[in-house]
Amino acid sequence: MASSQIYNIPNLLAFIRLLLAPIMFLFLVNQDAEIFHTIHPSWLNYFAAFIFVLASATDFFDGYIARTFNQITTLGKILDPLADKMLTLAGFLGLMVVGSASPWAIFLILTRELFITGLRVSAVAEGIDIAASWMGKVKTVIQMVAIGFLLMHWEGGTVLLWLAVIITLYSGYEYVRDFFKKI
Repeated sequence: MASSQIYNIPNLLAFIRLLLAPIMFLFLVNQDAEIFHTIHPSWLNYFAAFIFVLASATDFFDGYIARTFNQITTLGKILDPLADKMLTLAGFLGLMVVGSASPWAIFLILTRELFITGLRVSAVAEGIDIAASWMGKVKTVIQMVAIGFLLMHWEGGTVLLWLAVIITLYSGYEYVRDFFKKI
């Protein structure tokens, strides 16, 4: 049952995630900007990673609080996935710009995200509810872990990125399959 209260902690956390995404992107792709000239680039990567981890934590907590305290709202159903997409978009595009992520991997992930978003809008127009699947949640976690590893230049980041591609495409297949089963 959706709460009619718009101003609640889960929505605030999702909104904070929306704000943190461009800040993380700024630290990641503008390392040669004049405002950062006194800061070593590795510290800017650490700042970007810290902001990413902080924003990712808000994703866990907004969902947990919304479900536990029945604070699910229509706004939250829109804001949460939008904030997730903005955060992963900022991470993946930023990593691609600085040469730390494969453009093909990013292309495949973002194409799937756009396609499934369009499919979900079509489903809503048809009165079909396509809820986030378990694999969709796994996809988000793997994408976030891959971004974290790549931000920190840790071993295995590229492997995690391609694992994220595979899981992302598979979860997209599940959404398409479920959509056609329901129409």
